[in-house]
Amino acid sequence: MDRFIVVLITASSSAESARLSKALVKERLAACVNIVPGLRSVYRWKGRIESSAERLLIAKTRRSKLPQLIRRVRQLHSYSVPEIIALPMLAGHADYLRWIAASLVPEK
Repeated sequence: MDRFIVVLITASSSAESARLSKALVKERLAACVNIVPGLRSVYRWKGRIESSAERLLIAKTRRSKLPQLIRRVRQLHSYSVPEIIALPMLAGHADYLRWIAASLVPEK
């Protein structure tokens, strides 16, 4: 069975996070994307310490969808190097996992 993953993606604004989330769900690259506002990221970029307000997107999908998801996020994202990190789902509620699987299959 194809493994499920959680993908973490940061976005610069409410509009960008909504655009990314809707595209990933509409295109069946993610079953669900949670948008967590109020994130502050501190990072090194081009030799400087930066701090930015961001939103965290938490996408649930299959491991096999990750290459397509990464391509699509890179096409739509405002950052030249967007954060896209995949973590394995070790276990979960069986009904929820079935719902994820069904949500990623195109309707006939």
